[in-house]
Amino acid sequence: MGKIGYILSQVKGMDYSRMWETAKTVHRRCGKNTLAALLDIAWCGYKYMAGYMDYLVFEFYTLNSAQRATYITRGVNNRYVKTLNSPEYWDLFNDKIAFNRRFSAYLHRDWLNLQEASLGDFEAFLQGKEKIVAKPVDASCGNGVVIPQGEELKDPAALYARLKANGQVLVEDFVVQHHKIQELYGGSVNTIRMVTIKGHLVFAAIRVGNGKFVDNLNSGGMTTVVDLNTGVIRKPALDKALNLYEKHPISGVSFLGFEIPFFPQCVQLVEQAALEVPQMGYIGWDVAITEEGPLLIEANQFPGHDIYQFQPHLDNGIGLKPAFDRAIQQGWSSPEAQTPA
Repeated sequence: MGKIGYILSQVKGMDYSRMWETAKTVHRRCGKNTLAALLDIAWCGYKYMAGYMDYLVFEFYTLNSAQRATYITRGVNNRYVKTLNSPEYWDLFNDKIAFNRRFSAYLHRDWLNLQEASLGDFEAFLQGKEKIVAKPVDASCGNGVVIPQGEELKDPAALYARLKANGQVLVEDFVVQHHKIQELYGGSVNTIRMVTIKGHLVFAAIRVGNGKFVDNLNSGGMTTVVDLNTGVIRKPALDKALNLYEKHPISGVSFLGFEIPFFPQCVQLVEQAALEVPQMGYIGWDVAITEEGPLLIEANQFPGHDIYQFQPHLDNGIGLKPAFDRAIQQGWSSPEAQTPA
């Protein structure tokens, strides 16, 4: 789908009431006339293939045309997926059971498919466990994920029936994260989103929960970028409402200067995993870190672009599109080119 085709598809499916609400939000934030904001949103949709949420989250209302052209917008991200990822391999990443089978060497935890496993298999899986994770095979953003524990595990038959009835048929060991990550926020397993292009890391950000047991940005979590050379956080975290956090509001631990444990091993893990399916050149990997090292939680064949370009994580309002484009053209480019200073 070319640019015109993309724009026509978006015009047809546009939620115009939300677009108007976005324009009013822009007015409240910066005083820009609401109608002028609406027209600017429409112009950015045409010129930069930016959705109205792109306009809001990336704060396009503060940027000039040269800066806007450097952003990975919704349409640009769609184009990356279409260009780099072969559709016949998408199900390896969309189906969590298919993913676990294909990338079993990178999981470093036990798991079970209740679509195939008997009650006896499930009972054996539960032996010695204090808690487990159960999830649907095709959900995203943490939807449908539950953490059975304690008394629930003492009645395997009831739990087995309930999970199957709810479609939460992928059960896994609960990941106990590294103590440093736990100190940052212990209410969720805080994962590192690591994006590879043609087998090389081009972006990394840590996602951290905030009052919920999932770290996803769409579930109230927050994120900040990780320096690709050092694994150190040098920027404050933000949530999707653009609230800024130099320290985690619950733990009080500072984001600035926080060093991700085992970060070189994280890089090695995703770059090796990316070579397993070379037909998929653009992947967003979710990595958890334990006391023993990193492991894969899951991966996305359609990486969400919303965490790439928060203004406080960038310099001079310059987005990551030029760096990603270089990585595509050259096969990869150096970490220095991909990490905001």
